[in-house]
Amino acid sequence: MSELNHEQLEKYERQIFDLRQLIEISKGLNSTLEYNMLIESILLTCMGQMQLIKAGIFLKKGIDEDAYILHRNYKGFDIDHDTDYEILGASPIIDLFENHDRCWTLEEIKVEVDDRLSCLECLKKINPSLVVPLKSRGKMNGIIILGERINQLDFCEEEKLYLLDIASLAGIAIENAYLYELATTDMMTKLKIHHFFQRLLIEEREKAKKRKKPLILMMLDIDHFKDFNDKYGHLCGDLVLKNVANVIKNNCRQIDIAARYGGEEMAIILPKTDIEAGIIAAERLRRGIEHAVVEHEGKRLSVKVSIGLTQLREEDVTNDDIIGRADRALYMSKENGRNMVSYIL
Repeated sequence: MSELNHEQLEKYERQIFDLRQLIEISKGLNSTLEYNMLIESILLTCMGQMQLIKAGIFLKKGIDEDAYILHRNYKGFDIDHDTDYEILGASPIIDLFENHDRCWTLEEIKVEVDDRLSCLECLKKINPSLVVPLKSRGKMNGIIILGERINQLDFCEEEKLYLLDIASLAGIAIENAYLYELATTDMMTKLKIHHFFQRLLIEEREKAKKRKKPLILMMLDIDHFKDFNDKYGHLCGDLVLKNVANVIKNNCRQIDIAARYGGEEMAIILPKTDIEAGIIAAERLRRGIEHAVVEHEGKRLSVKVSIGLTQLREEDVTNDDIIGRADRALYMSKENGRNMVSYIL
């Protein structure tokens, strides 16, 4: 075999290997629609394929948000937690990424974008070795930032093209996860919708029993919610709902599931949590909502909630079993003066 043919054969073998790798990566990224698990998978894939020490990703914070925020699952980067790492959707950097399908070094971005712009300042603080736009159907879904490599080598052109292929697969996976989020999220509160909560509760009950782990269900109702609507109008009522939902989200762990159960009632599933830890979490949440003042038309309104919780029992065979018990605990709180936590074992 000639030297030329040998080199061609090696090249084709590398291409076949890369294609097989991309197929496996695609399978992995599309195996979950859960947002945080998907982000973790994307970052670990990039780190493993490119032997990276650091990796992170900018994504839109919410369904109707415009800005890209550094996701908390970043790896290795030394982040100042008092700094907001945010890139606006209307910034020149996003324009640059949308109009060019390529990877960028920070120095290359500086050539194209005014060095004094705040959006560039955000990237300069992180100081990535390479920036990879995440796109799906020509639309920006996020930005992958990559740090130093274990071997300290620069990225060659073949590796950059390979990263763009990974980013393309990741962009599609994120778009699918986004649509899934849209279909399962209450637009008012950004909590999960009722029927999706019911499905997740079945799954979490089964996992808890199989793994012999405790599980808590918490039901929460806004005290005198009708008064907010009657006295200040429905816009104020909406603001109260959003405020309570924000406090809930800020107090939930990544594994917890918070949903709008109906009207002003909300439900939270706390896996791997026993009744003692559940009571502590419920009291912390109750106090957090009580201290989070709602401002409406120059008025500072105080919101209080009643909470009921229960722990999964071995004999619970349907969602109604545990929901009914948590609901009774909630009404114990309401009957005993509201703004309190009650529980039924």
